[in-house]
Amino acid sequence: MAMFNNNPEKNKEPETIIGQSVKVDGNFKSEGNIIVEGVVNGSLKTTSSLTIGQNAKIKAEVEAKNLFLEGEIKGNVKVFEKTVLKNKSKIIGNLETVALVVEEGAILNGKCMMLPEQILPEVKKSTK
Repeated sequence: MAMFNNNPEKNKEPETIIGQSVKVDGNFKSEGNIIVEGVVNGSLKTTSSLTIGQNAKIKAEVEAKNLFLEGEIKGNVKVFEKTVLKNKSKIIGNLETVALVVEEGAILNGKCMMLPEQILPEVKKSTK
């Protein structure tokens, strides 16, 4: 599992790890750090950091406080603080972010809009 050295929340334990052999279909919401090494289809939202590993395939609308991407996202992405696109990462969709770091070799096929600094919205908890 690849981890980023420049992840500002690297010392915080991930709340959820979606392993390489795991496929999630549906809407996934969390308030903790998430690491994805597998497949997610639907939506993926967290009020903390989201790390997408190099073999991960995401086909979802994504929202996170910080995003550290090595794999692939097909869908629109909104990041309320910092987005880091590593050299083999790929986003096919629009990206909205406050801060952006792009390594040579990263692919962004879509519009990129820089957001003003914002307060991260709360993830709505289910009342069920």
